[in-house]
Amino acid sequence: MSCGCSSKLKDGRDIVDHVKSKGKDLLPPTVHHKIACECGEVFTLETVIMNCPKCEMTYAVTPCGSDDINKIKQAGIRYA
Repeated sequence: MSCGCSSKLKDGRDIVDHVKSKGKDLLPPTVHHKIACECGEVFTLETVIMNCPKCEMTYAVTPCGSDDINKIKQAGIRYA
């Protein structure tokens, strides 16, 4: 069941700010998705906010939406 917060958040930065404000930034996602970053690196999303290990692009998803890879958004380089 989703809490509906994902629909209120416009982009990756909004997601990062929201998740951090709730103190949930270190939670693991429901599913550990493989992320194919723009830089060519492929890594596993281990927390709901995580940087690419190569270029440091920040990826974020709300805990309640973390089962859907389409809800993972970019927030910018080292935004987390």
